[in-house]
Amino acid sequence: MTIPCQRHRFDIPDDVHYLNCAYMSPLADQVSAAIAKGAAYKARPWTYTPDLFFSISEAFRERCARLVGAEARDMAIIPSASYGLAVAAQNLPLAKGQEVVTLEAQFPSNVYGWRTMAARVGAKIVTARRSGGSWTDAVLGAIAPATGIVAVPHCHWVDGGALDLIAIGEACRAVGAALVLDLTQSLGAMPFDLAAVQPDFMVAACYKWLLGPYGIGMMYVAPRWQDGRPIEENWMNRIGSENFARLTDYQDGYQPGARRYDMGEKSNPPLLMGASAALDLIDQWGAGNIADTLGARTATLAEAARLMGLTARDEPDRAAHFLSLGFPGGMPDDLPERLAASRVFVSARGTSLRVTPHLWTTDEDAQRLIGVLRTCSQPVASGT
Repeated sequence: MTIPCQRHRFDIPDDVHYLNCAYMSPLADQVSAAIAKGAAYKARPWTYTPDLFFSISEAFRERCARLVGAEARDMAIIPSASYGLAVAAQNLPLAKGQEVVTLEAQFPSNVYGWRTMAARVGAKIVTARRSGGSWTDAVLGAIAPATGIVAVPHCHWVDGGALDLIAIGEACRAVGAALVLDLTQSLGAMPFDLAAVQPDFMVAACYKWLLGPYGIGMMYVAPRWQDGRPIEENWMNRIGSENFARLTDYQDGYQPGARRYDMGEKSNPPLLMGASAALDLIDQWGAGNIADTLGARTATLAEAARLMGLTARDEPDRAAHFLSLGFPGGMPDDLPERLAASRVFVSARGTSLRVTPHLWTTDEDAQRLIGVLRTCSQPVASGT
């Protein structure tokens, strides 16, 4: 089901054509209002009672669990994708001679930690490269008996190429490898079947397709890893921490489930309440409906771009919410300036133009982008 344009929910001026959600989403009005309500607790700290330290964070945790189809106890509250990936790297086994599979040009946060881990234990990084085929084929071809960890996204952050995580999950289990997912560029805009994929760890920052504030995210931890070691020891993650009067009755045990991995100072009302309000919007719309709506938009843009001689992949090879436009003659040097002058906001990534609309995108936004591309001196070649 397609969703009508939701621009009225966002504070986007009419002359701004923002097709750059993969960079950062704007905040919906109700999200901004929730953030302001959360900030009011700090303005009047006597209103921020000890019980709220836990109830507000648990409300966010429950929304995260509902989004991915997990139990609340399976979810941890994290400040960033890299934080969650560091938790995964600390708790997953990797032996000398084993391999960690990543994608070529994968986002750095899902590479650096694995490189450090591999160097420490004498393991090897294997980079899956797409050469004419799909990212899924590349990853499946890289998985081998020596594979210890596969760390990938649901879609590539540069070209939007989609990965079949169900097939990759099956291949991981066949060789006993752990599957670690960074869904920052897909969760909320692309359906995700946790039960079918069966990841060991999954992380997602909230400030892109989850439409939330910067500095907060979520992590799913499979039950078999919920007795591991967190990367920090903070007071709230210990059992009994709800009782402020007995915090110096030091406890060895942790809060149940993945809560032991929660970040310190997680009880930040502006972030938690803003992120929760954003998840409520996504729940209302439905990730599948969002994907259908954005898929229709990007398909129309892709066809218009091809008529100008640009290249664009079709679904299912790319995620519905992502469009990467290629320039056979090279991206025009003055394209960024032309786009900026017309108040069109997209991202140049490598040799491609990354176009990522959302429900605030209007026909006028799309037409303005196409209009700027038509003015470029290259690589326009009609009818191809």
